[in-house]
Amino acid sequence: MEIHQIRAFLAVAEELHFGRAAQRLHLAQPPLSRTIKQLEKQLGASLFERSTRSVQLTEAGRALVEPARAVLDAVRLAEMAVTSAGRGQTGRVRIGFAGSSSHHLVGQWAKLVRSTHPGIEFVLASSAYASEVLNRLSENTLDIGIVRMLFFPPGIASRVIAREDLVIGLPREHRLAEEPAVHLADLATEPWVMLPSEPGSMLRDLLLKLAHEDGFTPRIVQSAPDSLGLVALVSAGVGCTLTVSSVARHVVNSEVVFVPLAEQGPIDVRLVWREDDTSSALAEVLRLSEEALPTRE
Repeated sequence: MEIHQIRAFLAVAEELHFGRAAQRLHLAQPPLSRTIKQLEKQLGASLFERSTRSVQLTEAGRALVEPARAVLDAVRLAEMAVTSAGRGQTGRVRIGFAGSSSHHLVGQWAKLVRSTHPGIEFVLASSAYASEVLNRLSENTLDIGIVRMLFFPPGIASRVIAREDLVIGLPREHRLAEEPAVHLADLATEPWVMLPSEPGSMLRDLLLKLAHEDGFTPRIVQSAPDSLGLVALVSAGVGCTLTVSSVARHVVNSEVVFVPLAEQGPIDVRLVWREDDTSSALAEVLRLSEEALPTRE
């Protein structure tokens, strides 16, 4: 196997979509498909199950993922060892976050890290929800995360970097779309679309909790993997959704209106990391986060 084949395989394995993988690799899709087919021929095994609607890893493909990552990790470490000579502090910090609601926070932080510490590789995992971030921190496959959670397991340190309001996403023609705020009880009979329960975020659990306090069980009719998908479902009239104000600011859809939820206070957005992590690169990135993302009072 060649390095470009391994990079191509991992891009498709992580995106499960040839078009997105090609965009990530700055390639056209046909050369990427040829590279994967050539790799499968060399290995004598199919790595992906392809259909017109989805791409899934085969058993052989799943077996290749971790060895392939190990190879690329070794390549990256070798590259950093050479390019960082004489530059000062180097290292690799892996951060997980939910893309649509947190990319604006990560962007200004990553820019500061890159400009002041070019020897630190800042690796972004932009589709990691809170529970997945905590699991991957414990597994040491992430170093830091941005999450919205009320409770944290032992050994996890955190710092508040933002506060957000809860909002309800409604179709523009909805009877409550022009209200200054809505009460959850006013939506007791409505269909809902939410993030999946796993890996999910705290928003689904929070909806269930708040609805229970108001004496009803929300009728969740469909799930979407991310906030972009949820907003698309709302615009199609499938249901309403509970989300946060950052999504309302950064996911624009002319057919969707976001109305504040009347009875709920702000939600903390936190950086989280392992208390016992002794990485000097992580310590430096956390120091820079205090400049890029200061604690909100």
